[in-house]
Amino acid sequence: MTTTPAHPSFLQEFFRFGPHAGAHRVAARAGVSVFVPLTLLTVTGHLDWSAFAAFGAFTSLYGRAAPHAERTALQMTIAGVLVMAVTLGCAVGLLPHHQWWLIAAGALVAAAASLLSDAFRWHPPGPLFVVFAFTVCATLPAAASNVAAGFLVSAASAAFSVLIGRVGLLRETGERRWIPLPRARIREAWQAEGTRVHLARFVIAVGAAGVVGKLIGTQYGGSHPYWAMVAAVAGLSGATHRARMIRGGQRFVGTLFGVLAAAAILPWHPQGFAAVLVITALQVGAELLVGRNYALALLCITPLALMMGQIVHEVPVGPLLVDRAVETLIGCGVALVVLLVVRDPAH
Repeated sequence: MTTTPAHPSFLQEFFRFGPHAGAHRVAARAGVSVFVPLTLLTVTGHLDWSAFAAFGAFTSLYGRAAPHAERTALQMTIAGVLVMAVTLGCAVGLLPHHQWWLIAAGALVAAAASLLSDAFRWHPPGPLFVVFAFTVCATLPAAASNVAAGFLVSAASAAFSVLIGRVGLLRETGERRWIPLPRARIREAWQAEGTRVHLARFVIAVGAAGVVGKLIGTQYGGSHPYWAMVAAVAGLSGATHRARMIRGGQRFVGTLFGVLAAAAILPWHPQGFAAVLVITALQVGAELLVGRNYALALLCITPLALMMGQIVHEVPVGPLLVDRAVETLIGCGVALVVLLVVRDPAH
């Protein structure tokens, strides 16, 4: 008599450590895609543009296990969206009272990027990196020159990432055909069951997380409400209700331990080429872990994000770490409430 294996419990899935699945190749591509642009910016004295280069390099994170031609097509679509997010973010940063514009626009960007993710079948799916790029660039020190610099630097970095994704073709023989860009199935994605509810969740949760993060942050001196918005996006990512609950929990727990990791790195104040080496190492570590357990990956992702901010505009480390933890709690909490209240039609 055969028995059906028991479905893994919530805690088992929360702490599950997945297979390696060729993560070293993705980590190598991501490391090179970040290291080279940041090194060039360091040499030319423009490390203040490092965020633009890093967001363009996010292109390398897509199509982890896809064949080269499919990966190239996928990365070209996400590259265009990331560059638009960076450019739009820089433009929003010029507006008066830009943090309120950031919150309103960020909620819409999250929904739009989620729809594009479904239409183009991005992998990894969801709007997390797009929202991250938009919100960070909207909070950089305002300068009209940032709009052009953000566009050019992120575009060049994204193009380099696509090129790095093609390097593996050198090991292959046979026809190397450049396939056309995938067709955006916008209507199909829009009409899919549960899509409009999920988009509404993004608008509500990301907008609410930004408002709550700004209002509460004002009380204790915090100034990063976009961290709450990004945490809310993470808490809504996942194919199922259960997967989203797990993701949100991992985001919060992983960030708390990631703050401790950052507390061991940031007081050293790495600068210049040393900062580039630390950022590259953290990016590689994040990619080695993110497919295995998201909470563990945040041990690298959290100090990585904080390092990028410190390069552009250094602030005292202690309040920065507190702000990161508080804003993440706000974002994950808002996402949880929205998941429980705004349910899928099937539920």
